[in-house]
Order: sequence, then structure tokens, then C-alpha cells
Amino acid sequence: MSQASATDRALPNTYAAGLLGKRVPWYVLGAAFAISAVSFFLIGQAEGGDFNIVGVVLVTALLYMAGIYVTSLLIEGRRKATDRLVTALVGTAFVVALLPLISLIFTVISNGTARFDLEFFTYSMRNIVGEGGGIVHAIVGTLLMTLTAALISVPIGLLAAIYLVEYGRGTLARAITFFVDVMTGIPSIVAGLFAYSVFAIFFGPGIKLGIAGAIALSVLMIPIVVRSCEDMLKLVPNELREAAYALGVPKWLTVMKVVLPTSIAGIMTGVTLAIARVIGETAPLLVAAGFTNNLNYNLTEGRMQSLPVLVYNQYVSQGSVPQAYLDRAWAGALTLILIVMVLNLAARLIAKYFAPKTGR
Repeated sequence: MSQASATDRALPNTYAAGLLGKRVPWYVLGAAFAISAVSFFLIGQAEGGDFNIVGVVLVTALLYMAGIYVTSLLIEGRRKATDRLVTALVGTAFVVALLPLISLIFTVISNGTARFDLEFFTYSMRNIVGEGGGIVHAIVGTLLMTLTAALISVPIGLLAAIYLVEYGRGTLARAITFFVDVMTGIPSIVAGLFAYSVFAIFFGPGIKLGIAGAIALSVLMIPIVVRSCEDMLKLVPNELREAAYALGVPKWLTVMKVVLPTSIAGIMTGVTLAIARVIGETAPLLVAAGFTNNLNYNLTEGRMQSLPVLVYNQYVSQGSVPQAYLDRAWAGALTLILIVMVLNLAARLIAKYFAPKTGR
């Protein structure tokens, strides 16, 4: 008797043992997809419409759940069938949650690549009517205002978080926590109105400045930075603090030399994600910084353009060549998504690089 035949006889028959084969769920999923795709294709041909991809995915999920439940019920029993049904429900929920994101990314990429060229990133919209032009003025404005907002927000947010975790007790700490929670939920346009009103008091009504837009973004960033830094500081084990105190290290030096270095990876990640959160804000910048077609490097003089405001303006103010304005809007949206993606990747790399090293 050969070794292969002995092995085959030693292995039990999975179906006789009341178990589904490992590939059976994939076969059921493939059959459900084939039935759904053919059905929607025939319906589209009959009605003269487009192929409904979202409908195919949803019907495939429903057919798969029904198919895997019935198949498992017949072979494995009710308990295992219920387990497979719940697993299929969780997987379906995950797919449904991803569908809007995938659809958004696909739509932006397919529509934004029409103007993704060198001119688009090296020219502004000054004296441009119709086709042509670029977004260099919006990119510069977005980077300047976001960087300034970060320079304002990060020190304030980090110091507030250190106070709440290391020093805060009593009424003052509760009041700060309450106001941080309130600031987290305020509408973004309220931050823009606040920044505009502050500068209008000193410079008169109608003032639009890049620094006002930066302050509006910082109002939105501060509570995010406080919350993220506070959570990271709380994760630092108390044993590290107590060890430093036992060696006679003052509290402020313990915070500087022990607590902050231990949590620096999470703090940097939270700050980067906070920047990614506010870089796409439109309403506060539209109110506080306005919009312009000129390239402006000075935050304290004149209006300053930003990418979100440019996308909004190109869409709502279509000129004599509407398609050119729509192409610029889609390309600007794609650029903004790429910037946010780079920031998220940077946050992951920063967290990996600054994370405390374990082992030797």
C-alpha cells in the first residue's frame, strides 16, 4: 500500500463527519455572485440602463447569507449554521461600509485625472477664464494656514492635556474637560465666524486674512489635540512615574523625560490626524480667509485661497466653459485626498519610528 493511499484513508471525510469543506463557502459566494451579476445584466439589457454594481454586491451578499446558512444547516446542524450566518452578516456589514468609500475614491480618480498635469500644479487662476489655470495658489494657502494652525494648536493642546493628566484636580480640571467636549462638537462655520468677528473688531467689517483662517482651523484643532494627547498620556504606566519619583526626580522633569518620550508616538499620530481632519474644512476658511485667484504668501495681508474653497468655488461658479470648471474641481478634490492620504501614512510612519523600543 502506498503512502498516499494510507494518508487518504486516514483522513476522515469532512462531509460524513458533519463539516463543510474549506472551499465550500467560496463556491457558495461565487455562485451567488454569478446569479446576481447575470440577473442584473439581463435587467440592464431589458431596460436599457447601466450595470448596477452596488445592486450586484448587495444581492450577492443576501444570496450568500441564505446559501451558506442552508448549506451549513443541512450538513453541520443549526448551531454551526447560525455561526456561519452571523459571520456572513459581519462580513456583509464590512463590505457595505466600504462601498461608499470605494465609490467615492473611484469617482474622484476617474473625474480628477483629466486635469492632473504639470500646468495644474504650477499655475494659479489669475486672469484665467474658461480652460487652463492651476491650483498652486490654493496649495500654498492650504499649507500655510494649516501649518500656522498646527503651530498654534499643538502647544496649547499638549500643555492642556499634560495639565489634565498630571496636575488637574477639582473644579478647574472638570471645567476644562467640559469646554473641550463642547469645542469638539461645535460646527466648523462657528469657528470661522469667531475668527472673522475677532479680526473685524480691530480691522473693520469685511476683513479676510489668511491668519484669520489659520485661527479658525486652530479652534477646531485644539480639542482634537487635547483629546488625543490626553488619551496617549493616560496610557503611560504609573510604575514609570513612580520609579522616577522614587529616584528623587521632580514632577516636571518626570513629565519631560519619562512621560512624553514614552507617549511621543501616539502624540505625533494624534497631531497628524488632527491636521488631516481640519485640512479639508471649507466653511471656516470661506468666512475667515475668503477666496482669491492670486498667489499669496503673506498670511497677514489680503485674502488667501485654499483647496477646499477652490473646489467649492469652481463647482458653484461655473463660467462659459462649465466642463473646465468641473475638471478643476475634481482635480482639486483628488489633490486634497492625496494630501490627506500622505498625512495618514506619515502618522503611521511617525508612530512606528518614535514608538518605544522593546527588547534588546
